[in-house]
Amino acid sequence: MKWITRKDIKVDRVACPWLIKRFVDPQAGFLFVEEKDLLEQAKQQGAIPFDAPKIEAIKLNHRGPRCTFEAIIEDYAISDPALQKLALIVRAADVKGQENVAAEGVGLRSIAQGFAAIGLSDEDRLARQFPIYDALYAYVQSKEK
Repeated sequence: MKWITRKDIKVDRVACPWLIKRFVDPQAGFLFVEEKDLLEQAKQQGAIPFDAPKIEAIKLNHRGPRCTFEAIIEDYAISDPALQKLALIVRAADVKGQENVAAEGVGLRSIAQGFAAIGLSDEDRLARQFPIYDALYAYVQSKEK
């Protein structure tokens, strides 16, 4: 399946593809477009749009104080407790005003901003940051034991 979101990805738009590839759709492909073109391109490409809080028509989106990562967990009925904790870290990093829900969020936000500052393509950001999410997932799993 194809998935599509806004270009210039940072926290939630890296975390969501990681979640999708690891727990929803291992064969997923991702497209990155200008926000103004998102709905049109989703339709043309037959892709599932996600994480565009300014576009209410997109179902997989921020919900109140929660981030899109949490919406995907909810809509795809993923019950892994470690992912619930990781979701709080993603929310703390991604949603201004939610920093207090997980102390690790500040670090994750800094890492995401650093990858953006390097000037990597969105595809390279995914490739380089997926191991960070693998490590965070292992970290929260180890805290559960």
